[in-house]
Amino acid sequence: MFSRGIISNFRTPTLPFPTCKYSVSDKDLESRGFFLRRTISDLNLDHLNSVFVAVGFPRRDTEKIKLALEHTQSILWVEHKKSQKPVAFARATGDGVFNAIIWDVVVDPSFQGIGLGKAVMERLVEELLEKGICNIALYSEPRVLGFYRPLGFVADPDGIRGMVYSRKQKKKK
Repeated sequence: MFSRGIISNFRTPTLPFPTCKYSVSDKDLESRGFFLRRTISDLNLDHLNSVFVAVGFPRRDTEKIKLALEHTQSILWVEHKKSQKPVAFARATGDGVFNAIIWDVVVDPSFQGIGLGKAVMERLVEELLEKGICNIALYSEPRVLGFYRPLGFVADPDGIRGMVYSRKQKKKK
């Protein structure tokens, strides 16, 4: 699971989960051998990069990952207690007041299907809402849109279309 591609938007009035009620509690996650983390301290960027690659992202320069994370307002990741490696991750950037964009939602393929992605997303969205940020967008591959819909995200709300700047490569003759 990863986010990239189509812009989706979170609509606050249809919040599908009550505040502080999660599909998987912190206690349950811990009993299953996972720790929730909200800072980049103890986050091994090489291991995170391995998760990115495992879900289909290109390998990234770890110094650039570090710089991006230093400019990230909200971060949440899940550490597997036994291996001490990140197995789920998401982050959000924005203006800190009105708007946020969620980036890099990933779950290590060997840990998918057990609720870690949902656990990360529920908590990240709640954190943004608690800050008063109501316009929350994300990019998503079409094949995983179904994951985000139950969390309150909709594609193209109110007919709004997102655009992305793209520099076209000149064709060689």
